[in-house]
Amino acid sequence: MEKFKNILMSPLEAFREKLENNEKVRRAFHLCFEIIAAFLLGALVSVCLFQSVTMQESSMEPTLAVGQKFFVNRLGYRISEPKRGDIVVYKTSASDDAALHIHRIIGLPGETVQIVGGRVLINGGNLKETGDYPSISNAGLAASPLTLESGEYFVLGDNRNNSEDSRYGDIGVINSKYIVGKLWFRMSPVTALGFL
Repeated sequence: MEKFKNILMSPLEAFREKLENNEKVRRAFHLCFEIIAAFLLGALVSVCLFQSVTMQESSMEPTLAVGQKFFVNRLGYRISEPKRGDIVVYKTSASDDAALHIHRIIGLPGETVQIVGGRVLINGGNLKETGDYPSISNAGLAASPLTLESGEYFVLGDNRNNSEDSRYGDIGVINSKYIVGKLWFRMSPVTALGFL
């Protein structure tokens, strides 16, 4: 038994000694380890924290154009709440097959949203927005006051008259559990690369 152990250990010890004595081999192993670790960390970060999404509809023009690609920050809303003006990616149901939509948050939980005379009212007062958005021609469900419950958000597209958003029954108010994350970084086209 001892003889067999010596025969087995002898090549392993020789290999270990060569590694210790050969600086180039050690560096190569060290570099391979760093590359594998970086790849695994990058994969973990991209799967857990970020997701890529492509703008499929014209509902956010001219802010976002059809075909542009973005990273979605999936972690941000786990540590903070969505804010008015955030551009979010959401689903309309818990189904894995549910389509992803991209719109801007307008109404927050506990607020009453209504669209009157083409303008958005929050709790009866005019919504002050930084963008130059067109007057809304179809108030849809928001023609009457909509009071948002806890965890509910009212979203609109920036292309207000060509957007299927919370004004329509197919979308309605968005529950926070269906919000995938906040649109975070534009990755294409290269000329528009950058944080949003």
